[in-house]
Amino acid sequence: MTEYIHAQKFFFTTGVKEGGYLEIKNGKFGAYLEEKPAKATIIDYADKWIAPGLVDTHIHGYKNHDVMDNDPEGIKVMSSALLECGVTSFLPTTLTSSRERLLAVSKTIRAVKDEVDGAKIQGIYFEGPFFTEEHKGAQNPSYFSDPSLEVFHEWQEASGHLIKKIALAPEREGVEEFVETITNEGVVVALGHSNATLKEATKAVDAGASVFVHAFNGMRGLNHREPGMVGAMLTVKEIFAELIADGHHVHPKAVELLVQTIGYDKVALITDCMMAGGMPDGDYILGEFPVVVANGTARMKEGNLAGSILKLYEGMRNVVKWGVATPYQAVMMASYIPAVSCNIADQCGSIQKGRAADFIVLDKEMNLVATYLDGQKRFEK
Repeated sequence: MTEYIHAQKFFFTTGVKEGGYLEIKNGKFGAYLEEKPAKATIIDYADKWIAPGLVDTHIHGYKNHDVMDNDPEGIKVMSSALLECGVTSFLPTTLTSSRERLLAVSKTIRAVKDEVDGAKIQGIYFEGPFFTEEHKGAQNPSYFSDPSLEVFHEWQEASGHLIKKIALAPEREGVEEFVETITNEGVVVALGHSNATLKEATKAVDAGASVFVHAFNGMRGLNHREPGMVGAMLTVKEIFAELIADGHHVHPKAVELLVQTIGYDKVALITDCMMAGGMPDGDYILGEFPVVVANGTARMKEGNLAGSILKLYEGMRNVVKWGVATPYQAVMMASYIPAVSCNIADQCGSIQKGRAADFIVLDKEMNLVATYLDGQKRFEK
């Protein structure tokens, strides 16, 4: 079956095209036409914008389910519900836990990957457990350790080689060998939950690390005599920075500083969403810790932020509202750039002929109107 989407704007990786017609054929993107095709079925979004389906590369949970629950049905619920966030691809994200628990979760995600009916699982993100305590956030320090290739390969084997990204602290022992080895195996190494110095962080990047975990959060701050992790993120070339653009984790002016310094094309919007996303205020669990959700934030009992309850399209909308990015840049920051940062851009994050027709419809205020998966409308506001 062939249909054409007509809209005011289309967001391609090469730029914005206006007023044309995008072919959807058998669930895949086809040609983009400037003129209306004759005798065609037209889906008319004449005053709306068409963007690639969003890609959330750092998300722990949604709709009262958490990846660490190790529950296949819960991951299926997450997948379906993420369509209401404009997300069509994601990396289920773990938390620091025991070697055995992480092994079990790896096996579960592998088993459920092709059974989900909503946002597509494009891999797994291991957030930990090779962290240090000073900036532990909601990670359990009792499981922290130095990186081990033997242990990582055990998890990777169990996952069916689905682990696309793993985060660690640069100051741990054996980091450089670990980073170099698994980077050569095609796994992205991210740096975070760390008190590393500029020198330590730079050594990890030189070994192959390429992403900084949730910019400014869970990392040694910028000091004029010791630039630390934040200084490395802002000055080391050719890295990506994850960003939680909810207005709570990072002040809009700090977001502006990040984008102006490293460029929008190196900033990957994420949610770091926990199980309370899409749920009412109240008491929840993140990993093994109780969390209170109120006033738009998720906090541990002592008041520290613990993940977010952000929907990814909201973060995309926020950076435009704050004057930090254009609509085109914001769309790329929530779709193509996260995909590139995790080496999954060959699967998702852009509108390309022959690619699965996963896309979203936005209004001029960047509100989500509809989400399409494989050419089928699966969510509508």
